[in-house]
Amino acid sequence: MAIISTFPNIFVQVFLVGTWLGVILIFAEVLNRFAKVDPEVSRKVVHIGTGNVILLAWWLQIPAWVGIMAGILSAAIALISYRFPILPSVNSVGRKSLGTFFYAVSIGILIGCFWFLKQPQYAALGILIMAWGDGLAAVIGQNFGKHPYQVWGMKKSWEGSLTMCLVSYIICSLILLAVQGNIWQTWVVAIPVALGATALETLSKVGIDNLTVPLGSAALCFVLNQFL
Repeated sequence: MAIISTFPNIFVQVFLVGTWLGVILIFAEVLNRFAKVDPEVSRKVVHIGTGNVILLAWWLQIPAWVGIMAGILSAAIALISYRFPILPSVNSVGRKSLGTFFYAVSIGILIGCFWFLKQPQYAALGILIMAWGDGLAAVIGQNFGKHPYQVWGMKKSWEGSLTMCLVSYIICSLILLAVQGNIWQTWVVAIPVALGATALETLSKVGIDNLTVPLGSAALCFVLNQFL
């Protein structure tokens, strides 16, 4: 899919991306501080909302170095926020998970790799599967998970895992459909990608799924498309 940027000015591009992230963070902080919602809800708002920034970066053709620097800066802020309450809506102090840090790292890596290859759709695919798949899987699993199971001491639910698989398939299919059209590879490749993303999410500890799921999904989809 040819994407023609109408915003050639890098400052305008960065401003738009920064505005989107700012709105998401402010909204999550309002939920956390004033609406008194479950802290996990505000974290998922940030988790899903920030993931969508990859679509803006793709559409606006943000230079790779901007995405990489943003990933590094976000990772640094995430590490600091584990120690100090900079953004309570993102991390709880002392929370035993490096998920937010890995999330930022994965965005920087995927942009660096697939922008260089001029295949940004795979970066978008990996990040969106992590954002929407894992985010909705957690919401569904925590609120509607009636059939639990354990993997390496981690509590999961079949409802959450099914949600992860289904959402991953939908995202992969839609992105491939937009890029390469309605061909059989679009629908077939999405199957192992969805299953792989679900397996990685299920087997990952301490938030490392925020790294393994986007990188694994993007890499698997890229490799399969090259062979098929």
